[in-house]
Amino acid sequence: MSEPAVGRRVGVREVARAAGVSTQTVSRVLNERAGIRAETRQRVLDAMAALDYRMNNAARALGTSRTRTIGIIASDASMYGPAVGILALEAAARAAGRWVTAAYADAGDAASVVDAARHLSAQGVDGIVVVAPHARTLSAVDSAGVGVPVVALHGPGAAELQRDAARIAVAHLVGEGHSRIAHLAGPEDWIEAVARAEGFASAASEQGLRTAGLWRGDWTAASGLAAAAEIAAAVRRAHGPTAVFVANDQMALGLIAGLADAGLSVPDDVSVVGVDDNPDAAYYRPALTTVRLDVAGEAARCIAEVVGADADAESAVPIAVPDLVIRASTRRIAGRD
Repeated sequence: MSEPAVGRRVGVREVARAAGVSTQTVSRVLNERAGIRAETRQRVLDAMAALDYRMNNAARALGTSRTRTIGIIASDASMYGPAVGILALEAAARAAGRWVTAAYADAGDAASVVDAARHLSAQGVDGIVVVAPHARTLSAVDSAGVGVPVVALHGPGAAELQRDAARIAVAHLVGEGHSRIAHLAGPEDWIEAVARAEGFASAASEQGLRTAGLWRGDWTAASGLAAAAEIAAAVRRAHGPTAVFVANDQMALGLIAGLADAGLSVPDDVSVVGVDDNPDAAYYRPALTTVRLDVAGEAARCIAEVVGADADAESAVPIAVPDLVIRASTRRIAGRD
């Protein structure tokens, strides 16, 4: 196999010559066309690897109308959930042989979201994944008319998994003897927060329980800390909550700190359960009982949906059910009603 000249970019002709096939065959392999024998396809792939062939997406797009690039619209990317989602999407796209390009938008500004969607469309992306889990953001993207598949990470289609996370948390607390459970919810304009609150309410109803208090934060530890004084006062009242289901781990961190400031112990005075299982959850004091979500699986589903719609192929990807991680922030209690 001859080596290309030093400094010269390897092209389709060199790959075809090395593999002993036509340039049309190399093009069909690059464009994932059907009807090529497996051994021929492998010979082309081996030649590409040996020659360090690098596909020119711009040139490829001229012949296929596809760039193998997926756009991401993101907002609130400094928060744990969206940040992890973006990383998971990038990994899933690479595994599917795609790249990602991101545009950041203000979820509260429809014009900003529309601009981001149209910017990505102008880059020739094959589809867009929205990591901006507000209902209004999804509506704005729909109104942009980008002409490519658009899917949402943790959007309405995944809401049942969010409800399941809440149900799992409530079932754990009930199993530990708690019948007075409060909820520290996320922002009411977030799809995830709404779904987790719905899951909490339905689980409590199924167990024949009344909600022992409802507070709302903004996903941050600071908002959990801010709610702690009121929650501590409720815990001290007769027939107050003995456990709190918190919509995410960061708010749970703030809540635990605030309860300690108020002179209450977790879990001796009140148990706390979060959602996410963020990397620091095991190092909270006490270590946080939480419900882990399959973000990687959800990201793979989104990428497969975009790629599947683009390639007119089946794209179903299984997503693992939420998983309870029991640590030290919950404990079994005797009946206290």
